[in-house]
Amino acid sequence: MYDQKKPPASERYLPILGRAGVEPLLDSNTAAAMLGVHPRTLQRMVLRGEITGVHVGKLWRFRASSIARWIELKEAG
Repeated sequence: MYDQKKPPASERYLPILGRAGVEPLLDSNTAAAMLGVHPRTLQRMVLRGEITGVHVGKLWRFRASSIARWIELKEAG
């Protein structure tokens, strides 16, 4: 028989990852893993102006396209 209990609060609403035309943001850990560096190193790179990031509250967020563009520039140079 089908269990009709409500799902836990954490599963009631699916997170919105992005709207059409809006790229979802990556956290420092995920973006740093793409580059193979420590998250703090990535944050220092942002402060030095080497790569772009968005400061949301106390946290840094990054676009995957920005990370990929930075990699392409480094490969070309």
